[in-house]
Amino acid sequence: MSIFIIAEIGINHNGDMSISKELIDVAVDAGCNAVKFQKRDIDKVYTQELLDSPRESPWGTTQREQKAGLEFSKEEYEEINDYCKAKGIEWFASAWDTNSQEFLRQFDCKYNKVASAMVVDGELLEAIASEKKHTFISTGMTTFEDIQKAVDVFIKADCSFELMHTVSTYPMKDEDANLNMIQTLIEKFGCDVGYSGHEVGLAVSYAASALGITSLERHITLDRSMYGSDQSASVEPRGLNQLVDGVRKIESAMGDGEKRILDAEVPIARKLREHLNWDAHA
Repeated sequence: MSIFIIAEIGINHNGDMSISKELIDVAVDAGCNAVKFQKRDIDKVYTQELLDSPRESPWGTTQREQKAGLEFSKEEYEEINDYCKAKGIEWFASAWDTNSQEFLRQFDCKYNKVASAMVVDGELLEAIASEKKHTFISTGMTTFEDIQKAVDVFIKADCSFELMHTVSTYPMKDEDANLNMIQTLIEKFGCDVGYSGHEVGLAVSYAASALGITSLERHITLDRSMYGSDQSASVEPRGLNQLVDGVRKIESAMGDGEKRILDAEVPIARKLREHLNWDAHA
C-alpha cells in the first residue's frame, strides 16, 4: 500500500484565499494525496481573557483579531471545496472543538484528523468517530494511556483510523524524532501508523518512510519567512517536490524482502564466476 501523503496547509494561508489556492496547487503539482486545514471556533477554544490580551499581527493588536484573521468562513471553505474538486485532490481539516467538527460535516470530506492537542478531548473524539470516516490521529504530547483511550473510542464506534507518530515542537529537533516509536505504536496498538513531522529538512521524513508508515504529513508553505508560527517548520514548494519524489523512490526500493537472483544479475554472475564454472540454474 502506497504511503498517503498529506500536505498540511493548516493556518499557513494567513487567512488569504489566494495563498490557499497557491498552496493547493503546490500540493497537486508535487503529487500529494490530500491537503489539510485547521478549523477553530475561537470563542470555544480560547478564553475571553486570552482573546482580549494584546498581540501585534497583520489583523490588529489583540489575540482575537489575530486568531479571527486566520479563520475561513463557510463561503471560503466552499471555495476551497470547489477548488480542490477541480484540481482532483482530497481536502479535510482538523477541528479543534465540536462546533468546528459540526461545521466541517457540511462539506462531506472523505477523511478526519485529530490534532495532537485534541487527543485528550473525549467529546470531540466521539463526535469525530461517529462520522465513521477514516481518521488520522496524531500522538504528540500524549501518554500511552491517552492514546489507548482515543483508540478505544474509535474501536467502539467501528470507525477506521490510524495513529500518526508526532513530536509537537515547532520546529522539531532531529534528535527528538524518536522514529523507533513508529514500530512501538504498530506493535502496541495493532494498527496502521503514519508520521506527522515538524522538523526542518527532509531526512527524518525519508527515514520514517522506510519504517513501515502508511501516511506522511508535513506542513507546507510558500516561504518559511512568511508570518505565522508554523512557517519555520514547513516545507517550501521545491522541498515538497523532492519529498514526494524521494518517498516514492523509497517505497519502490524497499521491495518485498524475498531473496532472489534478478534476471539482470544472471549474465553478470556468469561473467564474474566464469572461472568457477558457475551455473545459474544449479
